[in-house]
Amino acid sequence: MLQGMVLLLLFQFLGEGISRFLALPIPGNVIGMALLLAALSAGWVKSEWLQEAAELLLSYMAMFFVPAGVGVMLYFDLIGREWLPIIAGTVISTFVVMAVTGWSENLLDKHEES
Repeated sequence: MLQGMVLLLLFQFLGEGISRFLALPIPGNVIGMALLLAALSAGWVKSEWLQEAAELLLSYMAMFFVPAGVGVMLYFDLIGREWLPIIAGTVISTFVVMAVTGWSENLLDKHEES
């Protein structure tokens, strides 16, 4: 499990370093996840190495949402004033994500058939 945690933290720190060094508008943890995905796809990192650490983190996933809940309570008056743009943005982005996911799946299916 220690190896998995070290790998997860290493990729997160790599992503943070890249994001800050290059002044990218992409969060470092997203870059770190992309790097981890690339390493898993290339076979440099085995998923078995991460299994125990991932299961431990997943078992405590509910705790990771506490800061977001506190943020919602902290800005409840702002959310109350701006509820329409928030709802519209959420609904529109949901449909955009579903459309892009469907398009990507179609593209991958066509690529797999050929």
